[in-house]
Amino acid sequence: MEKDFCENLNNMLDKLSSKAEKCSYIDPELYKKYDVKRGLRDISGRGVLAGLTEIGEVHSYIIDENEMIPVPGKLFYRGIDIEDIVKGFLDDGRPGFEETCYLLLFGELPDRNALESFGQMLASYRSLPKSFVRDIIMKAPSKDMMNVLSRSVLALYSYDDKADDISVKNVLRQCLQLIASFPLLAVYGYQAYAHYHKGKSLFIHSPRADLSTAENILHMLRPDSTFTKLEATLLDLALVLHAEHGGGNNSTFTTHVVTSSGTDTYSVISAALGSLKGPRHGGANIKVVQMFEDIKENVKDWNDEEEIANYLHKILNKQAFDRSGLIYGIGHAVYSISDPRAVIFKEHVAQLAKSKGLEDEFNLYSRVERLAPQVIAKERKMYKGVSANVDFYSGFVYRMLNIPAELFTPIFAVARIAGWSAHRIEEIVNSGKIIRPAYKSIAPRRKYVPLNER
Repeated sequence: MEKDFCENLNNMLDKLSSKAEKCSYIDPELYKKYDVKRGLRDISGRGVLAGLTEIGEVHSYIIDENEMIPVPGKLFYRGIDIEDIVKGFLDDGRPGFEETCYLLLFGELPDRNALESFGQMLASYRSLPKSFVRDIIMKAPSKDMMNVLSRSVLALYSYDDKADDISVKNVLRQCLQLIASFPLLAVYGYQAYAHYHKGKSLFIHSPRADLSTAENILHMLRPDSTFTKLEATLLDLALVLHAEHGGGNNSTFTTHVVTSSGTDTYSVISAALGSLKGPRHGGANIKVVQMFEDIKENVKDWNDEEEIANYLHKILNKQAFDRSGLIYGIGHAVYSISDPRAVIFKEHVAQLAKSKGLEDEFNLYSRVERLAPQVIAKERKMYKGVSANVDFYSGFVYRMLNIPAELFTPIFAVARIAGWSAHRIEEIVNSGKIIRPAYKSIAPRRKYVPLNER
């Protein structure tokens, strides 16, 4: 009886899903007819201007005599070139994520005393409510760490006596606590998953006040809590490069949209996490790693550029890998000639690959990075060029750091919470209207038909 019921239910879902799909279809030509900017981008690739920000700037082209000319990509945090920020803390031999958080939130670089005080403040917030790990994380372990993060953030609402207070002071306090606690939520969520779903030993290391954010992630994640300085440096660099990317990326725009409704911080950040989870956004680095595993299995000679290019043609023509027709990690909505984050990453990834004995694999990545744009240019009509984006190398770095794939996107979230927080405060301070873009209905008018006449 139960089997028959399940079969009937499944058949009903088949029919209803077909109906839902049929009534949801819109002729693509109508988007042209009504000049709809799909994805809020015009045909040239430029985004539709939806707001103003002082937090992050993505620069990828110049206008010369009304013509858009692509240039090597630049990324600025509060007007400062990301390349200069990275050079600054690497030359000093210190972590940079905490400094980056301060810059994004408060609009200026901290001096030594301010940076030390800010680090101490984050360390004091780097904890979870009593029994939270046991009651929230351990009792319902999930196979998806982004869902763990989102659920945990919403649960923290219940532990906050001023959860709905959206004054700047209170929101800042909430954001700082979330920035500090995200590594715990992500790592502990993974430890619960590894224990209950994979049968591994359970390790719950408390964070250490003397360690940076990146160092604490490695300390809490690894059973023996050990890591090298190079490993911590590369993870810290990844956090800095992912911390902010202007107001137009999907999850940050989500932050602005949901904040504009006047809701609480926990609901806003949970919504942003839902956006980041998507494979078109934060989940892309996992697809890059999976694609390279497929390439390594099917390309016999990693030094043969012709063989590599032929296989990339197969991927692009939906004949290989996941049959999506996408070469993951190549191309970006804004950057065309180069993604500055990928350029910076590559300079340091080679060093880590050498220390791990993975130089051959790094060279394969480099060849694919160079050949893929050529393959795409031959196969597709493009209004702009394509290049490797930050996801192209980030997954490779995480794998070399022995970070499990389940944590790839959560690590992105650990970084981007800094940018989301700054954008939430910016939206509150400027108290604009609720963000509500227009949609045009193209449904024909119809009369209601009584039930007995249908």
